[in-house]
Amino acid sequence: MLSFIGKTNDISAPMDFHRIFDILPYQQQRFPYNAAALSIRQGEGWQSYDTADCLRETDRVSAGLLRLGIQSGDKVAIIAHSGSPRWNFFDLGAQQIGAVVVPLHATSSFREVEYILREAGVRVCVTADATLYERILVVRPNIPSLEHLFCMEKTFDRATWDELVCEPDETALQEIAARKAAIAPESLATIIYTSGTTGDPKGVMLSHHNIVSNVKSVISLIPVNYECRVFSFLPLSHIFERMVVYTYMAAGTDVYYPASREAVLDDLRAARPHYFTAVPKVLERVYQTILEETDKRPRLVRRLVRWAIRLGEKYNETKRIPLPGYWFSHLIADLLVYRLWRRQLGGSVEGIAVGAAALQPKLGRLFSAAGIRIREGYGLTETSPVVAFNRFEPGGVRFGTVGIPVPGVMVKIDQPNENGEGEILVQGPNVMLGYYKKPDETAAVLSPEGWLHTGDVGKFVHKRFLCITDRQKDIFKTTSGMYVAPQLVEQQLRSSMFIEQCIVAGFNQSYVAALVVPDFNRLQQWCKEHKVHWTAPQYMVLNPKVLKKMEQEIEVVNERLASHQRVRRFHLLHQDWSEESGELTPTLKAKRVYILQKYRKEVEAMYD
Repeated sequence: MLSFIGKTNDISAPMDFHRIFDILPYQQQRFPYNAAALSIRQGEGWQSYDTADCLRETDRVSAGLLRLGIQSGDKVAIIAHSGSPRWNFFDLGAQQIGAVVVPLHATSSFREVEYILREAGVRVCVTADATLYERILVVRPNIPSLEHLFCMEKTFDRATWDELVCEPDETALQEIAARKAAIAPESLATIIYTSGTTGDPKGVMLSHHNIVSNVKSVISLIPVNYECRVFSFLPLSHIFERMVVYTYMAAGTDVYYPASREAVLDDLRAARPHYFTAVPKVLERVYQTILEETDKRPRLVRRLVRWAIRLGEKYNETKRIPLPGYWFSHLIADLLVYRLWRRQLGGSVEGIAVGAAALQPKLGRLFSAAGIRIREGYGLTETSPVVAFNRFEPGGVRFGTVGIPVPGVMVKIDQPNENGEGEILVQGPNVMLGYYKKPDETAAVLSPEGWLHTGDVGKFVHKRFLCITDRQKDIFKTTSGMYVAPQLVEQQLRSSMFIEQCIVAGFNQSYVAALVVPDFNRLQQWCKEHKVHWTAPQYMVLNPKVLKKMEQEIEVVNERLASHQRVRRFHLLHQDWSEESGELTPTLKAKRVYILQKYRKEVEAMYD
């Protein structure tokens, strides 16, 4: 039984959902008083849609697509930097007439956008703004299938949202109802192209049942209900945020979207949410901001905040910290420091669900100590996406792990070594149908028994908590015959406040080396304190005093690593890695092969 169930007019009515577009009618039946089902920031206020509004707007999208001649099975695309009610309306409106939604990452290159639109055979594309509209226009001549292009923004020279949607007449309503009735839970709902770290993206085919099963697995694990507010700022082109929003809808939770990427923090404070999702990079930036702001404060305040940080990094949800007076100290830290952090996030935040990449355990402890419970999970686009998740209830969290497998999903470790580590295999109703037009690639990862080979290496700790140790293809062996898991080493390196990004090398070499991008804001502050003249980053990475400081930071990290894992040499880079420059995927994962190839000369010099 789901604990979040709220008010309803008819408790005897059957209440369930089996296809994604069933979730809104389910919400209307279970939570008929939801006046702010979806909201987006507009000026100083919010434009809110109640559930009836959402259903009406969804039908308007369906009617508009029917007018364009969209048939069941046709592909339609949407590209936006972040979510919005219109994103949801287009998504659900297309699905309920049998169209297959193909979301595009707003940060994708022209080549990737063209590849996806061509392979999927997209007939209609909707963009969030004029800039993205122009990007699609550039590649449109090479996409013979693309018949219609619309922009959500109102502009005088582009087809707009108002030209896409239309009020459904009785004929259209009958057609929508007939199309909905013909869609089985096992029908293809969406194709999501994985960003990948090498080669062309692959289209992951997910059915309604794939995603709905994951919603039902997760909905009982997160403490949201019809009385909660949540904030969504991650792109809905990623299955993680998209599935989470479906879950919010099913729980009757009010969903708030920011006006733009630039306004996320201000809009988050205005929304005052209880929960939201994030990627580790967001928490790392918040942490760095706290440190930078602290450095500007008087000496007494700096000492107080640093004491609170050290205290928080020792936090344990089970309250078994063997330090006398810890919880009294924690109370003082909460009164003087932690409550101010919560205020920066709106003042009502109770928890944050984190996914997409590994989270530094100390950050999970620190934010949880501050009353903002951090819960890390694990999943893949191919698994719709959640496989495991740390729980919010007592005893259900272990920092440094990705949690316990969710209900209905089976996880096993394939051919574990002496430490219990091996490739993670997943089986369950959430596992994809396969890769679009790529049967060989599908067969390579999906066994006849339905086990998905994730390519991730992990093990179970504390009996039931899954711990990810690396990517199977990334692990390399040095000439000493010792295996090195690069992600473990990189995670330790990033624990230094002076290291922003890094990649380690060492395949068939005698030792481990690293490419390092410093945190230049932190480094500039250090230079100021130590009277080191600051110039442009390209010169600072060559400064002997800076090199010495970075060497000291890496030596501190090396003390926590085994001998064969220690970084013996490093090279400082002066430019941050980004999606735009090609080093990061849209989920902010480093493209290891690409980076090592791009900086091949620098890597070779470290082994000269």
